[in-house]
Amino acid sequence: MADAAFARRLLLEVFAAALRATEGRAVVGQALVARPLDGPVWICAIGKAAQSMVLGVCDALGPRVVGGLLITKPGHLHPPALAGLGIESLIGGHPLPDAGSLAAGRRLIVALGALPSQAEVLFLLSGGASSLVEVPIAGLGLADLQRMNQWLLGSGLPIDAVNRVRKSVSRIKGGGLLSELGGRPARVLAISDVPGDDPGVIGSGLLVPEVGLAEAIARLDLPTWLSDWVERGLTEGGPLPRRGPRVELVATLETAKSAAAEAGRRAGVAVRVDAQPVEGDAALAGRRLARAVLAGPGGLSIAGGETTLRLPGAPGRGGRNQHLALAAAIELAGHADVALLSAGTDGTDGPTDDAGALVDGTTLERVRDAGLDAEQGLRGADSGTLLEASGDLIRTGPTGTNVMDLILGWRG
Repeated sequence: MADAAFARRLLLEVFAAALRATEGRAVVGQALVARPLDGPVWICAIGKAAQSMVLGVCDALGPRVVGGLLITKPGHLHPPALAGLGIESLIGGHPLPDAGSLAAGRRLIVALGALPSQAEVLFLLSGGASSLVEVPIAGLGLADLQRMNQWLLGSGLPIDAVNRVRKSVSRIKGGGLLSELGGRPARVLAISDVPGDDPGVIGSGLLVPEVGLAEAIARLDLPTWLSDWVERGLTEGGPLPRRGPRVELVATLETAKSAAAEAGRRAGVAVRVDAQPVEGDAALAGRRLARAVLAGPGGLSIAGGETTLRLPGAPGRGGRNQHLALAAAIELAGHADVALLSAGTDGTDGPTDDAGALVDGTTLERVRDAGLDAEQGLRGADSGTLLEASGDLIRTGPTGTNVMDLILGWRG
């Protein structure tokens, strides 16, 4: 029977294989080899994986890249890697938009208005774009925009609902950016970080017009102050083009799950893949997945998706993956040779620098030895504090991708 050290090492190796298979530089390069671009190319890259995706374009096209604009989050930009490529780089806010996000929005509109005449426009989109760049409706200032996003992120609403609200108060989301292209054709490559891989949800659909936005938002239970902004935004919005360019998905959660499964098979263990997306409340999902590990056959189990987390008034440290993992640790407590990893494929989990956590049957014991209580940690959304004490946090740094969350289980 494999021991705990083997289980933890296996899950980390499988997670790393999934990250490699979805890394932006590799998948963008593959897409451009499969369907090349001719002539000069101007790049617009927005998201957590923006730098990695840009490097993939430069690998494939070399001197045909005649410039571009890259917008990403703090910690996800390494200027020396972009030296000499002629790519302007900006930093926006994440998970909340900030002054950098508004400056990036203004710069994006100016840049699209001054595109090289002969260059083909190539958009590279990945998770985080919704907050990294913004041009809000008239009258909506930064403080109200941040208040709105703070409420949405702690509301427990699924990401598609969150992004519909964001679209309603933006001049560039929900296809609004198409107006700045002036009918000029563009190609779009995207790494999907949303359930169902809906192009209209990735980055809040910068290049995807949405029909029925008002009707969809009307079904949401929003506070009055937020509803007022939404109504104002829907009224201000003018007509949009009926369609935008086709969005080509170069990496998805399924890509990551397939790579994880292959890594498990190469390691010589039994593998089972859950086709159903993991969603809903993070703690409930963690308990359910842990019980499935305990009740299922031995080997590696693979699942993925995106859960939600309703935050208390003064949340502690952590994110939805850490919350899920701590809830799972409660179920796994006392069981030998079991483990569960839950981590964001972008390398971050909520407003932390941790990707998630890897827990096992002894995690709860280590939490208690540190004088902490797991149930109290869940109630206070403070899973990160407890999992740091137990030594179970995972830190990868920026991964160059973002295909939602991966959850790996092991029973020997």
